[in-house]
Amino acid sequence: MDAPVSETTADGIAADLALAIHEHRIAPGAKLAEDEVGEIFGVSRTVVRAALQRLAHDRLVELKRNRGAFVAQPSVREAREVFEARALLEPRTARSAAERVTPEDLAALRHHIDEEHAALHAGQMGRALYLSGLFHIEIARIAQQATIAEFISQLVARSSLIIALYWQRRAALCESHAHHALLDAMAARDGARAEELMKSHLLDLLSSLDLRNTPSAPRSLKEALGG
Repeated sequence: MDAPVSETTADGIAADLALAIHEHRIAPGAKLAEDEVGEIFGVSRTVVRAALQRLAHDRLVELKRNRGAFVAQPSVREAREVFEARALLEPRTARSAAERVTPEDLAALRHHIDEEHAALHAGQMGRALYLSGLFHIEIARIAQQATIAEFISQLVARSSLIIALYWQRRAALCESHAHHALLDAMAARDGARAEELMKSHLLDLLSSLDLRNTPSAPRSLKEALGG
């Protein structure tokens, strides 16, 4: 098959695999065999290894000695830690973003929400969740706190794996108006309201998780990547 990326570089392959993981097309626990990934993208094992190393650095992939690379499977404890960390960082970041937001920033956030709804209406739940995560990362960018934004980006990426494993209320995304409410608070430059809404939103996300060890069954890698 044709490689899903225009440039079959390690960075490009890592980006395509990361997107498939974030959109839940590749499940936690799925094996990323070097030969299979190389065949799909038409590259050498050396390039594949470099791509997998990048994903391991971002904690999306686990490299197991003598076994190969697997999509990470966060434990229940890790899941709680990730959402506790988000609860510490994101509400204050939302307050800062509301105090600094520009009309261009608001337009970008509206675009994220529109894209998220379009994915939902198309039945693309995984993509909708990925776009939802980008909304949170965009708020961190608007806050102009680069170091915290980097942490939040990593936590959102790990949250994607956690949701794939433990989410029990899949209808919750369709029912939630949290992002609209956050956008309204930011448009009003109401930092206190934005902070409180983000806190409630993250608590709601945590309550939608069924934190028991019930991993999803991995899909075929070629099927996940459109092969």
